[in-house]
Amino acid sequence: MTTGRDKRADDRFFLPDLCAPAAVLGVVLVAELAAIALTLARQPSWDLFFTDLARTSLLMLWLALTAAATLCLLRPRLARFPLPKASLLTALAVLTIVWLVSEAVFWLGYFYGSELTGSWFPQRRGFFVSRNLVLGALLTGGLLRYFYVTHEWRRNVEGQAASRIHALQARIRPHFLFNSMNTIAELTRRDPAAAESAVEDLSDLFRASLSDAREMVRLTDEMEITRVYERIERQRLGDRLRVNWATDSLPGDARIPGLTLQPLLENAIYHGVEPLPEPGAIEVEGLRKGDMLYLSVRNPLPVTRLRKEPGNRIAMDNIRERLELAFGPRARLSTAIDATHYEVSLAFPYKP
Repeated sequence: MTTGRDKRADDRFFLPDLCAPAAVLGVVLVAELAAIALTLARQPSWDLFFTDLARTSLLMLWLALTAAATLCLLRPRLARFPLPKASLLTALAVLTIVWLVSEAVFWLGYFYGSELTGSWFPQRRGFFVSRNLVLGALLTGGLLRYFYVTHEWRRNVEGQAASRIHALQARIRPHFLFNSMNTIAELTRRDPAAAESAVEDLSDLFRASLSDAREMVRLTDEMEITRVYERIERQRLGDRLRVNWATDSLPGDARIPGLTLQPLLENAIYHGVEPLPEPGAIEVEGLRKGDMLYLSVRNPLPVTRLRKEPGNRIAMDNIRERLELAFGPRARLSTAIDATHYEVSLAFPYKP
């Protein structure tokens, strides 16, 4: 049974999972390219090129797939060692496979060569085995270096993305937490029971706000947190606030960065409903088209009010960047303004 410690060590190991279909395809392609290069370097003419290529390809694929299967089995154990020792053991494992397969090929040709077309088998054992070991060492060293550099680059990119997400989320937290605390302070004077309920809601908001920013949350959970925030604001604004939800067509198991929808509702309340002397309605709509999900928040808002509020723009930029970090170029955030309303729309892939 794999422990949590072993799993973390396995994730940090630079050697890829060679059991994965994509990795197996890569191994086959590298082996075949190596066979073509060796055959081109060895043959002075095209007369025997394809015969030599078939023989070399068979040997290279045998070596490559056997080594890949061995490293696939040994990877969890190799991941427990320090990097230099793990690299050395990996190279030794590959060279051992090269030696064993080379010996097997030579002795197969020695005993059964006349029956199995002897020209396909090597005649000089020492040269054949040593040549394969040298070529195996060169290819293994180059591939291990490539795997290490690629793994470190990926870790660096993921670390930078996680740091940026933490920083962006930290800029969002104080805004809604400050407003929530003010609401509770007002409720304690005029409605203690409602204040107690608001404190419970605020604890849920704290839990969502302080969660790991690198983790995606279910869309159902994100909408529930947003509704919790709506209840807190309804305690403050009363009948002046109406939020109409039309999100039943969205799949609840979709993934979205935490605190994505809640700040949109917060901005809609703060910039749209709160300045109005009369009650205001906010429309939250969602739909699915193929593998894309669409969410929009629409609120009444004079254009002059919007252009004077830089904080609204900061929140939009934060959410846009977090969506791009989570989903890449397919995710987008757009805004639309008319004479009386302001709308924010989100689009992102469906990740169940």
